[in-house]
Amino acid sequence: MGITITAPRVLTGTADFAPGWIQIDGPRVVAVGGGAPPSRPDVELTTGVLTPGLVDAQINGAFGVDFADATEEQWAHVSTALAATGVTTYVPTFITAPVSEIADALRRFAAVRPKVEALAGAAQPVGAHVEGPFISERRRGAHRLEMLTDPTAELLDDLIEAGRDGVLCYLTLAPERAGALDAVTRLVDAGVRVSVGHSDATEAVTHAAADRGATLVTHLYNAQRPLHHRDPGVTGAALVDERLTAGIIVDGHHVEAAAVRVAFACKPGKVMLVTDAVAALGMPEGTYVLGGQDFVVSKGEVPRRNDGTIAGAACRLDDAIALTVAAGVPLRTAVEAATRVPADAIGRPDLGRLARGAQADLVWLAPDGEHPLRARAVWIGGTLAHGEATNR
Repeated sequence: MGITITAPRVLTGTADFAPGWIQIDGPRVVAVGGGAPPSRPDVELTTGVLTPGLVDAQINGAFGVDFADATEEQWAHVSTALAATGVTTYVPTFITAPVSEIADALRRFAAVRPKVEALAGAAQPVGAHVEGPFISERRRGAHRLEMLTDPTAELLDDLIEAGRDGVLCYLTLAPERAGALDAVTRLVDAGVRVSVGHSDATEAVTHAAADRGATLVTHLYNAQRPLHHRDPGVTGAALVDERLTAGIIVDGHHVEAAAVRVAFACKPGKVMLVTDAVAALGMPEGTYVLGGQDFVVSKGEVPRRNDGTIAGAACRLDDAIALTVAAGVPLRTAVEAATRVPADAIGRPDLGRLARGAQADLVWLAPDGEHPLRARAVWIGGTLAHGEATNR
């Protein structure tokens, strides 16, 4: 039986209705529009905004769990807990390790993914993201130096085989490494998307990667050759090359507000918010693990290794939307950067939007205490997964 939901504002991913309404029937959207609804509403939201479910295209772990070695029970726990933050779809990330270990992690993920997809009220994992080990020593960030290597055909074949049938969604590499441009072609031909990241490439080499089929840039500004007026680097190429969708971490630590505005001004519709969250998301201060290394989280600080290197983030995606708005980006743009843009970037046009036939994943974002925008209610596949949403 279908339901109708009304809200003071509905952001569909492609349109802005104020007020607006949506009809869903089972797991799909039936209709969406502005003004008075075509039938008596079953749910009336009187504050906030109704949006598509949030899509996090880069997340290493959360709630005490690192995806690289998660058990089936831990996958279920994190997927359920993520739904309460507004995330309805996510791309789990495995960072630098020996390729044999990454391949094993991909095979474990392939085995557990159908079980997580069958869970009621849980965020849905799509294909994984492999970040490294084919990255730059100079821009490695928290990745382990001794494990970095060039992308040989043998190593690529191991990852492609382990990630077949969409298990491997995309891979981050540094295109300046020996054999890396050929690796882009090999991966794209195998159906794997490629992202430029942790890279000291020049602007020309970054564009060359896009010529070969790269379509993404991993955490814009961070761990990459920066923009200089005589050496635009990875950042400069990312800002002007319309073939590249750039992820950006807006957590109040990784990127300053002015740089956030620059990114969105340069690349309308081509910037996606990612959390790059680690196991510390949703957890108290303490020591956690990322890629086999300990890192520490202190109150109000970004996760860091013992040597001070930033190691991912611990910010929720709904909070990232609020911080993006606080940086001066319009709400509609910020919402689309966490819904439609990442969905399109990972090849899922059925997600990240409210349109007839799309997956009925919805989030009610509204003020909650000190938080200006928080997921107050979440529907996954048309079923209420989190919160209360009756005549609000």
